Amino acid sequence: MKRFFLILLLGGLVASCGVSKKDFEAYKMQKEQELEECNSEMFRSANEVAGLRADKTQLETQIATLERSNKSLQDALNNCINKGGTNIEKLVEEIGTSNKYIRELIATNNRKDSLNRALSNNLKRSLSDVSDEDIEISVKKGVVFISLSDKMLFKSGRYELNSNAKVVLAKIGKIVNDYQSYDVLIEGHTDSKPISTACLKDNWDLSAMRATTIARYMHDDLEIDPSRITAGARSEYVPKASNATPEGRSLNRRTEIIILPKLDEFIKLMEQSTGEKMN
Repeated sequence: MKRFFLILLLGGLVASCGVSKKDFEAYKMQKEQELEECNSEMFRSANEVAGLRADKTQLETQIATLERSNKSLQDALNNCINKGGTNIEKLVEEIGTSNKYIRELIATNNRKDSLNRALSNNLKRSLSDVSDEDIEISVKKGVVFISLSDKMLFKSGRYELNSNAKVVLAKIGKIVNDYQSYDVLIEGHTDSKPISTACLKDNWDLSAMRATTIARYMHDDLEIDPSRITAGARSEYVPKASNATPEGRSLNRRTEIIILPKLDEFIKLMEQSTGEKMN
């Protein structure tokens, strides 16, 4: 209603001033548009103010929380300082002992790694005449791995050692006998092609028979202490390559001889480093 009377008043003024109706309408529309823009700007400003007030409230809450937390931490620190003379000395002593043990453990592990590298190098020199396709020697995870292809050891689908296999195993056995502080783990591996014979039910049987054949030869012919030997079957389930190709299957048909330090010998190394008896 006020806006209506305001427009009438403006109309009367315009008429008395000799302004045309068309100019008046244009002037009126301009002012109404300016009024709407002012109202929109006021609305936006009001929203911004409300948002800033909410942010201020949130920050004040966070500050209060942090101040309480800081006070709690300060109280706890003061409590520790008041109580902590003896505890800090004990903690420093324990840290020193722990650091000493870690250094000794590292030294023992380095010594073990040096022995492993020497063992690996001796094996490589002894087996240097064997084709790289048939044998692989490496040190991984603190143990020495010897991977032998099945074609060098056995006929296809069989578990009897051939003459070449015995020559290679004899060289390995000599090195193993020189390192009495190491045990021997023999693992048979196959590809994924099924096998079934009168003597072999499946690849588990084949890999087991091949591993035990080598273990038996090492004991009977190479005079390796049987308490140091373990034979295991892995069948087709730990492949080196895909079984989808002939090349991959050939890599998977293998026997791995793993030479690893005896646990009690490793403990002896630790005792030699620390000068303490380990339980």
